[in-house]
Amino acid sequence: MTFSTRREFLARSAALAAVAAANPFAVGTANAAPKKGGKMSLGLCTYLWGKDWDLPTVIANCEKSGCLGVELRTQHKHGVETHLNASERKAVKQRFADSPVEFLGPGCNWEFHSPDPKKLQANIDGAKAYLQLSHDCGGSGVKVKPNTLPKEVPYEKTIQQIGESLNEVAKFGKELGQQVRVEVHGRLTQELPVMKQIFDVATHPNATICWNSNGVDLDGKGLEHNFNLVKDRFGKTVHVREFNVGDYPYQQLVNMLVEMDYAGWVLLECRTKQKDGVAAMIEQRKLLEGMIRKAQG
Repeated sequence: MTFSTRREFLARSAALAAVAAANPFAVGTANAAPKKGGKMSLGLCTYLWGKDWDLPTVIANCEKSGCLGVELRTQHKHGVETHLNASERKAVKQRFADSPVEFLGPGCNWEFHSPDPKKLQANIDGAKAYLQLSHDCGGSGVKVKPNTLPKEVPYEKTIQQIGESLNEVAKFGKELGQQVRVEVHGRLTQELPVMKQIFDVATHPNATICWNSNGVDLDGKGLEHNFNLVKDRFGKTVHVREFNVGDYPYQQLVNMLVEMDYAGWVLLECRTKQKDGVAAMIEQRKLLEGMIRKAQG
């Protein structure tokens, strides 16, 4: 690459510096192509870490730790729920806009496996209500999940029902600019071949998968095979636990995310008790940064 003027050179250098500051994995030198995995970022899912923080504390701690995206688990202290009125929703949106932290949307428990039509419809309606909430608060989507395949119903029937429900919810979300993220979760439904069957029915492109780093990911033909079954439907979020707890092969997972040039958020859905949440988040961020560098070579 050549620069015809000093001004062009300085402008290009400033742009590269800004990108590098935002994401240290995005660029190498002025003459180097962006590295794979350079658009991937670490954020927080307030599953246990952050569940007792109010919203200003969530945002402040994410900013301090460098985990600049957050999925707010419903029914926790931060209180971003559907009972908020229009003014309160606007205030949540503004609070995030005034910070470097991106609101990724609510993490919900809506599920679509019930054989009871009334319960199924209530879950569909609930998911739609939270998609509207996310839109109003400046988020980009909602996490939902399958939870089981009921034993009393043929599995194929429930898989069809879940997929069709996701299509309906995804269509609604698309109209709001909100992504539907289906966490790989639940008895039987956390198995990746089953999730693949669900998404063979859930063909709406706004229905996406949220990888959940479950132990069963390694079953059958192994992690790489199971990852490849569903990677083309990944959404904006991936869930992980602590990188340095347990024996889940996180380096292999990161290698595959980098290889596919995943451009979404890796969210900490951690379980251990911590005295200093910010320090714990920083530790995990540094671990991910190291794994990304290793994957990038």
